[in-house]
Amino acid sequence: MTKNTSKIFFLFLIIHLFVWTLIPSLTNVNLPLDTIEALAWGSNLDWGFNKHPPMSAFATEVFYQIFGSQDWAYYFLSQIFVVSAFLVVWIFSKEFFKNQNYCLISVLLLEGIYFYNFTAPEFNVNICQLPFWALSVLYAWRGFKDNKISDWLLFGLFAGLGILSKYLFIYLLVAMDVFFIYMIIKKQANFKSLISLLPFFLVLLPHLIWLMKNDYITITYGLHRTGTGDQNILDHFLYPVMFLGKQIGILIPFFAMFLFLISKFKTKFNFKDKKLLFLLTINIIPIILIFLTSLIMGVKIRTMWMTPFYLFLGVLFVYLFQNRIDLKKINKFITAFLILFILSPVAYSYISISETSKRTDYPGKEIARLVESRWDKNFSNEIGAVVGDEWFGGNLSYHLNSRPKWFNKLDNNLENLGKEDGVIYAGNPKILKEICPGVFGTIKPIGICMIGSK
Repeated sequence: MTKNTSKIFFLFLIIHLFVWTLIPSLTNVNLPLDTIEALAWGSNLDWGFNKHPPMSAFATEVFYQIFGSQDWAYYFLSQIFVVSAFLVVWIFSKEFFKNQNYCLISVLLLEGIYFYNFTAPEFNVNICQLPFWALSVLYAWRGFKDNKISDWLLFGLFAGLGILSKYLFIYLLVAMDVFFIYMIIKKQANFKSLISLLPFFLVLLPHLIWLMKNDYITITYGLHRTGTGDQNILDHFLYPVMFLGKQIGILIPFFAMFLFLISKFKTKFNFKDKKLLFLLTINIIPIILIFLTSLIMGVKIRTMWMTPFYLFLGVLFVYLFQNRIDLKKINKFITAFLILFILSPVAYSYISISETSKRTDYPGKEIARLVESRWDKNFSNEIGAVVGDEWFGGNLSYHLNSRPKWFNKLDNNLENLGKEDGVIYAGNPKILKEICPGVFGTIKPIGICMIGSK
């Protein structure tokens, strides 16, 4: 390939970061749903929310404090999480390959998986997991390899932050426990790794306390999203088959790119190879566990939940077939990579511009401007709270100049408001018109009820 592999890798990171920040910034009118949702939570930070743990809200709120309501900043935030995961995969792969060309290929292959390009502009809990998933794998491997306390402490820290991003992170940790048990059986591990539990539970403690105080609402929501309780016998077969079919479809570009590199799609499995066993564990076991969840519980697995699961798939396949990789074919691989690298943002741009009824076409900024204008004509105090769902209420919270706190309901949150704070309810115009004790108005598609001091 070239002797400048590291330079090519970092150039790739910079271009990826730039392209996937620029394209949605130019073609979208409004931020995506999940990003607005995270910003809504961030306006009223807590150690958990009704749908998810708090990490995505923490991240967006940090960026809001720096950049305010500039949409490009949140596309930039999402790409920081993506490329930082790529960087960790690169560092991790150096522990497995002496040839840095293989390290580069391991990362470039990920451009064949649309989780890391086409869907990546939407910062959400799935994207939020990426760096913590990658870092947990890196320090778990170093912990198993060198058994240093510092590595185990870092593993515990990043694993805790991963759980605070999304509970689905537990599938990776269970897979690592399987590998740990294997290492104990082979007498190649000791219990020094248990020190990782200290930072893990310290990081999680505030969220666990919040969960108990809020009747485990986040866990209840997660079960509800899978459709738990509504299954029939066919669901136990239909949903797992659908899951496998979708995963195969998602990975077709990945395998197409990889096939350009190898002379034969044939390899030998050496199950005494600890490196191979670790790679199989972190790549395959989490997917098997997800499949079994769908099979046993009869629940639907949403495609986007799999976002972090394939981060190390490139490392696994390059490691498995490294003796079959023909670097003389690298030009074909680079051509396939460039086609996907260019096609993905082009397709995103086309869809974003040509389809005009998406969430990202919602005129959130204009609606907030009209609301603010009406407020100033009727009231003298500042808007301190917005009550509504995460989309309509969240958009107002994000776009209004006063950055009001968002609440889904105000019933139990009155103590969180200042005496001079004005309140805006956003929602169904027919319902709000009947119950609004203040100034009512309609700005399609929502109704607005404004309560303030004149």
